[in-house]
Amino acid sequence: MADVYERLKELGVTLPKPPGKAGLYKRAQEFGDHLVYLSGCGVDIGDGRLYIGRVGADLTLEEGQAAARNCMLNLLANLEEFLGDLNRIKRCVKVLGFVNSSPDFYDQPKVINGGSQLLLDLLGEERGLPARTAMGVNVCPGNIAVEIEMLVEYR
Repeated sequence: MADVYERLKELGVTLPKPPGKAGLYKRAQEFGDHLVYLSGCGVDIGDGRLYIGRVGADLTLEEGQAAARNCMLNLLANLEEFLGDLNRIKRCVKVLGFVNSSPDFYDQPKVINGGSQLLLDLLGEERGLPARTAMGVNVCPGNIAVEIEMLVEYR
């Protein structure tokens, strides 16, 4: 099992600080035996790229994928805060992605691939590729392009 922090370094990826909350909820909620539900995260990782608008109208597929990658970085930041060490990830169980889409945009799964690819590159197929749903929605909070939530099993 590869060290997650070494893989981050190899990939040239820096985790952002855990994002601020936009309501009354927990960022991470433990349940069952070594399972954690991570509340939905948006696109702001503090780099100035907010990815505002609808994919397929205001944003390209590639911009949507970058937005999904940012969401996943925020989820990993919250997970690190909860676990203390991302090497404790046993496997990513499920991802649910919401894509702020124009009415004629049908590639939501390709958008969410931006987040899934990061998990695959970081953790490998066995640990990193979860079951997944990608949904198109008519709006996301603050008009962000993507929001993603995740379930993780940990050691």
